[in-house]
Amino acid sequence: MAQEQKPEIRYNRILLKLSGEVLGNAETGECIAPAVVADVAQRIRRISELGVQIAVVLGGGNIFRGAAGEASGLARTTGDYMGMLATIINGLALQDAIERVGLESRLQTSIDMPQVAEPFIQRKAVRHLEKGRVVIFAGGTGNPYFSTDTAAALRANEVGADVLLKATKVDGIYSDDPKTNPDAVRYETVSYQVALRKRLRIMDSAAFALCMDNKIPIIVFDFFDKLALERIVCGAQIGTLVTDAAED
Repeated sequence: MAQEQKPEIRYNRILLKLSGEVLGNAETGECIAPAVVADVAQRIRRISELGVQIAVVLGGGNIFRGAAGEASGLARTTGDYMGMLATIINGLALQDAIERVGLESRLQTSIDMPQVAEPFIQRKAVRHLEKGRVVIFAGGTGNPYFSTDTAAALRANEVGADVLLKATKVDGIYSDDPKTNPDAVRYETVSYQVALRKRLRIMDSAAFALCMDNKIPIIVFDFFDKLALERIVCGAQIGTLVTDAAED
């Protein structure tokens, strides 16, 4: 019997950016829902089995968001550090789920806590990826005033990712908010320059600049499309591609 051939892979090393909110369950009120985390782990397992090297950056908004703390009177730096710690909690949950589906993983943090995770070391992270381990980067950049989007862009550059995949609640980038404007147009591809000129909300400015300056493509896609990751790494046009080569 002929052995089934694996599909051709377009992106061999990816950085997957997930918001903390995707790990929760709004209906049950769980900020970390085990069933949801297990589903994310299964999606990661499927693309790992294709031979894709996977790094993940998680947000912490399901537990604590620094901006919300500042709005309620908490010092911005304190709130940001609390948010960074929240991403580490999420990272531990995802690491456990990933290992339960049979994958090796490493959790690296920008804030030293050797009892639970490795410190972020760029060369070590790359070596883990080369060995087929899923690497989860938590703790943001380790500095206040920087979002987890910026951490994702920074780590994508540091590990030489072929693409940054940003999972969102919508199926791409629109000219306006599709929830409030039914005439909003979805882009299939858009250049960095056009995205800046039209002020399209993709990432914060620091994160976007890191990707643009180093020509790392960004794909914004719908997290709730459970086959999206597999299709994207195999080259399908899913969501919106932001790249230097896109037409205006």
